[in-house]
Amino acid sequence: MATEKKTSAKNTTAKKTTAKKATCKAIAKCATKKTVKAAAPKHIGLVKNDPYLADFEPAIVGRHEHALWKLNQLTRNGKISLSDFANGYDYFGLHKTEKGWVFREWAPNATDIYLIGDFNGWQESPKYRAKRIKGTGNWELKLSEKAMKHGDLFKMKVHWEGGEGERIPAWANRVVQDEQTKIFSAQVWNPEPYKWKKKTFRPNTTPLLIYECHIGMGQDAEKVGTYTEFKENVLPRIIEDGYNCIQIMAIQEHPYYGSFGYHVSSFFAASSRFGTPEELKSLIDTAHQNGIAVIMDIVHSHAVKNEMEGLGNLAGDPNQYFYPGDRHEHPAWDSLCFDYGKDEVMHFLLSNCKYWLSEYHFDGFRFDGVTSMLYYSHGLGEAFCNYGDYFNGHEDDNAICYLTLANCLIHEVNKNAITIAEEVSGMPGLAAKFADGGYGFDYRMAMNIPDYWIKTIKELKDEDWKPSSIFWEIKNRRADEKTISYCESHDQALVGDKTIIFRLIDADMYWHFKIGDENGVVERGVALHKMIRLLTASTINGGYLNFMGNEFGHPEWIDFPREGNGWSYKYARRQWNLVDNPDLCYHYLGDFDEAMVKLIRSVKNIQKSDVIEVWHNDGDQILAYRRKDLVFVFNFNPTRSFTDYGFLVPRGAYDVVLNTDNKQFGGFGFSDDSLRHFTCADPLYAKDKKEWLKLYVPARSAVVLKRVKD
Repeated sequence: MATEKKTSAKNTTAKKTTAKKATCKAIAKCATKKTVKAAAPKHIGLVKNDPYLADFEPAIVGRHEHALWKLNQLTRNGKISLSDFANGYDYFGLHKTEKGWVFREWAPNATDIYLIGDFNGWQESPKYRAKRIKGTGNWELKLSEKAMKHGDLFKMKVHWEGGEGERIPAWANRVVQDEQTKIFSAQVWNPEPYKWKKKTFRPNTTPLLIYECHIGMGQDAEKVGTYTEFKENVLPRIIEDGYNCIQIMAIQEHPYYGSFGYHVSSFFAASSRFGTPEELKSLIDTAHQNGIAVIMDIVHSHAVKNEMEGLGNLAGDPNQYFYPGDRHEHPAWDSLCFDYGKDEVMHFLLSNCKYWLSEYHFDGFRFDGVTSMLYYSHGLGEAFCNYGDYFNGHEDDNAICYLTLANCLIHEVNKNAITIAEEVSGMPGLAAKFADGGYGFDYRMAMNIPDYWIKTIKELKDEDWKPSSIFWEIKNRRADEKTISYCESHDQALVGDKTIIFRLIDADMYWHFKIGDENGVVERGVALHKMIRLLTASTINGGYLNFMGNEFGHPEWIDFPREGNGWSYKYARRQWNLVDNPDLCYHYLGDFDEAMVKLIRSVKNIQKSDVIEVWHNDGDQILAYRRKDLVFVFNFNPTRSFTDYGFLVPRGAYDVVLNTDNKQFGGFGFSDDSLRHFTCADPLYAKDKKEWLKLYVPARSAVVLKRVKD
């Protein structure tokens, strides 16, 4: 979430795991076989990989066993799979049957439920009265085929002791808003099934290159964009730029557009303000046909407080889905906190994960606000200075259990699915294997990196930027967890904050961004923008993320329509016309980003290779490192260029494959990139097969060279 305070992830020197691989299914199966006894390992995998966690092994094992216990409970000791358990969307909600329609809802506190809508003049009638299923909190209504039709609007009229109210069903898969009244209603949705052109798809994670985006603000026009417009106008740009994954925000229906999609009301409904479910499916299908994975930003950390649109008081019990008492409301987000200890809530959320994977063919999820879920404090006011802060009894074991099982489920439904945790505290094991005592996420967001860049830009003079500090921070991550590195996400683009490019250049972007009219401020900003991105993207151990428009230095912040701005869409859009204009500097940055992504993709599994420091000198402000056959050289010095600056690298010949100072990227072109560079022998380093690579390194620039031969 944009409101979460970010802290650096905890670093560790843990060794690579040697534990045997085990799937959630296999673990569950073993856990239920009483006749099989295996010798207990000396330490759980998480502790094997990081001995500093040894003091907290009982807590780690306890959380792991809690997840196993709950897994056995939900799967009836292995009689069904977790995927079978998570089929709630096939049972609850409104469904077309061979003979007509059936509607079901979980509402244990209700005394009566009617369906009201276009089909009965929005009046209660006996024909549309549901019945409680004996011995349960579930309600059911069976109707003839003629009782309703595709496109009809409807709601529940719920009665409870002492009250009544109109409600949207919790499992509604289509919710629309009336343009005049602004009232939300569920909609009967039964079109011809979408025919997928790309029926199977496997994401490319070698490495994962994510383009984070928002459908509504994905176009130039001052309006809400659509799934179709995004498919036709934005997706081709992403394809051309070379990204292999898009992460879409604000898919789940939310009543307030300005919430950015994070105050969800209908968890199973794709937001209708962007178009129809079939149009979203077409977008995902088209992306798959072009080799691009699609993950969604899923919000299970909280829910909107609204009662008429959301789950806030579905049937007279405000605690039906949410924690009671002091834990009911989120103190910072003005929202409600799910009760992850309830099986029905677990069923609802797990079914939600499977629904988006199965129905829409999403390739995975970025879980929002994980820190808020992990701690009773929601992470607010916590410092997280040492390992003890993660195991002090202030953690929500129910939420930890849910997140662990959600990862098990997602990978059971689709073994190639991608899960990413937005987590700021540095909780150990978040992106470690379930078998090792971890929570099973594939990646965690490296939220320390954008914070570091912002802090550096804000607080330090250019001559005080220290390569040693930069290099340490950029690699500050746990050895047994993969991360998604990024310079800025949507958080840094919001009103009240600033993008990196705007922190670097500020108002001069409006007056001196025309080619030929650049001043020193613009030249500095363009140079550092490229260097910051290259350093961040080239040191990944999992993947890289960019928020839409930031690749070319989008000048405007994001501000959704609200009362304070006259309900304007001026800042809730992306100005592609800027990068398309050959007379402006934006295209330099866009062209560089494309070249950078292409370079990273050219080295398969670059994220798995070692990042080996070649040299750093804080006085000169020089940093050099290598990955496989690539050598990266950065000169952060604002005024000093260096001639014949030497680096010890594997002997051979090296060609320049990317240079931030190239004129095609808005640089000065001080170096001749066509030259092949040969290493110079030094008897002192002959045994190491290293020789001197001597380069001209202009001020405030970076160059990437590739070893081509011995």
